[in-house]
Amino acid sequence: MVAHFLIAFAAAALAVLLALGLIRLADRRFAGAQAARGLEREIEPIVFLFRHQALVDATAPARALLANLPGEGDWQRLSSWLGMRLPEFGALLPDLGGAARVELQERACDQPLRLRAEDLGDGLLRLTLADPAAENAGILVDSLSLGAMEQELEILRSTMDHSPMLAWRQDRQGQVTWANSAYLSLAEAKAEGQTLWPLPQLIDLSARPAQANAAGSARRVQIDQGGQSRWYDCHLHEVADQTVAIALPADAAVRAERSLREFVQTLTKTFADLPIGLAIFDRDRNLQLFNPALIDLTGLATGFLTARPTLYAFLDRLREARMVPEPKDYRSWRNQMNTLEAAASSGHHVEMWSLPGGQTYRVTGRPHPDGAVAFLFEDITSEISLTRKFRADLSLGAEVLDALEDGVAVFAANGELLISNRRYAELWGRAAPATLDDHVAIWTETCGSSPGLAILREALNAAHPDEPLRGAMAGPAGGLLSWGLRGLSGGRLLLSFAAPVPTLPVGREMPRVAEGSEPAEPAAMSRALTG
Repeated sequence: MVAHFLIAFAAAALAVLLALGLIRLADRRFAGAQAARGLEREIEPIVFLFRHQALVDATAPARALLANLPGEGDWQRLSSWLGMRLPEFGALLPDLGGAARVELQERACDQPLRLRAEDLGDGLLRLTLADPAAENAGILVDSLSLGAMEQELEILRSTMDHSPMLAWRQDRQGQVTWANSAYLSLAEAKAEGQTLWPLPQLIDLSARPAQANAAGSARRVQIDQGGQSRWYDCHLHEVADQTVAIALPADAAVRAERSLREFVQTLTKTFADLPIGLAIFDRDRNLQLFNPALIDLTGLATGFLTARPTLYAFLDRLREARMVPEPKDYRSWRNQMNTLEAAASSGHHVEMWSLPGGQTYRVTGRPHPDGAVAFLFEDITSEISLTRKFRADLSLGAEVLDALEDGVAVFAANGELLISNRRYAELWGRAAPATLDDHVAIWTETCGSSPGLAILREALNAAHPDEPLRGAMAGPAGGLLSWGLRGLSGGRLLLSFAAPVPTLPVGREMPRVAEGSEPAEPAAMSRALTG
């Protein structure tokens, strides 16, 4: 009896435990199904619904994706992005009416994309996007890390979209797979406002020179737009199996280089026509620029000058050609050239070179920015000869005036004494004053007032005489002194004082005096004439 009871109790307990186990297993399966169904509800597909390219409806992930795409218009932004990821997207969409469903998948990428396009009729088009690598995979993402990455992505996207440079990527076949807003705007402008997919190649990278293959190298390219040329400096970088190209605007640099080139050409033409030889040496004292006149003046070979010799090699060659002053010894000449170079580099410096061949050169040294120095070689042989001739003529004229027995003085229109001879200084004193009034005062003080002096004073104060005037006045030694007044060009006056009037032979007439004047000192005149 007891044994039967124990067996029944054990069976009941085992049934209860088995029931509890079955219930717990069922609860676990139900909880797993509920979690799976909850996870599936969280993972919402990316689906767009368009009617005649107008967005009708979209899932939350689809709207989030659309909000992060650049451009204007829902269909344009999405089609532009899909065109970069799936180049055949633009070609297959027009034929979608014949097939109710088309699937495209991007394979040559680390993050593949699959697109399913369905024609629902009545102009409705449903686009479903999926990531094949993420299917049936539960992925946990740190919200803070995801937020930081999204913020950085937004900064990078905004930076590229507001940048004036052109940036794009293209594959091995030359297909543009990504481009920034500046590239898209220029492509639309060249296509007269239409967005073409796949994007056209604005710059042909296959025609780049060999040196452009190096990383970071650049080449200048030209793009014609609306009848105008726009220049860019194109930098290329190879990333994986694609080429990243960045084209920086270079219009300002091209204009500056063109202006500089035109300015240099103008200077070159000007220097070529100059009769002055020009030689410019850089901070290392190598010849950088010279003109044809330098060859004519120095006789140096063109090949020697184009080889950019140093300053001292240039001067040594001039010394060999006897185109520098002949020194007593080479050391003194070298010291002289060192002095010339130092003076020219520190400020304006001029030297006169009297060459052995009889020529005279004026060598001018001027400092230039960045330590450069310029030398100007000017042949002044004719100028020196003319100066010497002029000085000789002046000396000869002074000797002729000093050889005259009459005192001669020339006054300017303002009464300033221009020139006088030795005889004039002996008559009125060595320290001749500067003005005519002072000279008249000296004559009056030396000779005293007389009618002849008064007539001379009136003649000097009168208008410029057309005819020579003559007269007589009392001399400084008490005798008679004849004067003559003649007008010269420029309002100048020539005044001469003759020696005492000699005794005239019988039958000779008295010298003519100025019309209306009276001989000074009649009694003295009679005594002088009669002896």
